[in-house]
Amino acid sequence: MKKAGTVVRIAALVLLSIIIGLKLYTWNAKTLVGNEMPMPFGVGASVVLSGSMEPVLSVDDLVIVKEQDDYKVGDVVVYQDGRSLVIHRIIDVTKEGYITKGDANNTADEPIKKDAVKGRMTKHISGAGRIVRFIRTPACFILLLIAAIAMFELPYYMERKKVLSEQERLKEEIRRLRDE
Repeated sequence: MKKAGTVVRIAALVLLSIIIGLKLYTWNAKTLVGNEMPMPFGVGASVVLSGSMEPVLSVDDLVIVKEQDDYKVGDVVVYQDGRSLVIHRIIDVTKEGYITKGDANNTADEPIKKDAVKGRMTKHISGAGRIVRFIRTPACFILLLIAAIAMFELPYYMERKKVLSEQERLKEEIRRLRDE
């Protein structure tokens, strides 16, 4: 029983460490480098923030993208526009870059350079963006840190309490034996 609890604790700590590490990695990429969607291993994720791609994509859908060497008309791509990420469909390819447009929009976007494109959508998960947006909040980061600290400290505290209780019991037994 004790061993199973240790395995669960270690697994939870590993998961928390990965999440905290990813948060620090993305914070660094965003604030220091200006990269709104870092793509380790050529794969990234973005959350749909508007209805411009309805009915294919809705607000709070999570879009998984994969970096490619080239993109073609019809590909749904994520590109960086200043400090924002945009998820739109390529409607034309030019020598300089791409023309994109949201499926629900009436007009095309301004042309974008090829290097602004982060990747092509490979899949999307409806509604999963809500979870990702919560994980990205400072409140969630603080909760994760508190959980990690508690997972380290709570077992130590419980064991220490048990040892102190046993010591008190032994002291009481010694006092009782002296008094006899």
